[in-house]
Amino acid sequence: MHLDLLAILTAFGLIFLAELPDKTMFASLAMGTRMRPLYVWFGTSSAFIVHVAIAVGAGSLIGLLPDWIVKLVSASLFALGAFLLLRGSGGDDDDEAEVKTVTGFWPVYSTAFMAVFISEWGDLTQITTANLAASNGTWSTAIGSAAALMSVSALALLAGKFIAKRVPLKTVQRIGGLCMLGLAIWTTVEIFTG
Repeated sequence: MHLDLLAILTAFGLIFLAELPDKTMFASLAMGTRMRPLYVWFGTSSAFIVHVAIAVGAGSLIGLLPDWIVKLVSASLFALGAFLLLRGSGGDDDDEAEVKTVTGFWPVYSTAFMAVFISEWGDLTQITTANLAASNGTWSTAIGSAAALMSVSALALLAGKFIAKRVPLKTVQRIGGLCMLGLAIWTTVEIFTG
């Protein structure tokens, strides 16, 4: 196993910048306002590691899945997330005891893992990782890409935690639900325009 520091830094820089405006970052931010951020990070990071492994090990697998199916499933998951967040924030009652926050490790982990695992198929960062692995080396690309994806997720979760401490939970839920709805619409539009 040969590690090339320049290849690691190249992969980190490219993937970090590509993932910053990505819908997965916004989904992580929304989940982090409602669920334990560390558990969400474990789930998102695990999904990112699986995707990096797939991308560097068999980048051609992405091409086997019809793009519209991946986007349809991703849009459906975002729509479900929006429904759950908006339903949980309904009403003008400010009774915080009514608001249910998912706190158990396995429910949070599995929700975060599945949201990222499904929505990242064929994503720009996965395709970029596959391309970098072909030219810059498997292990160096894998390390740089995984570190970048996990860093973006951590930044989104820190932002979510910061927001959740300063803004009423119901407001955060409404905004998170609207963001998830926007991501569902965005992904659905991509089916017909991409």
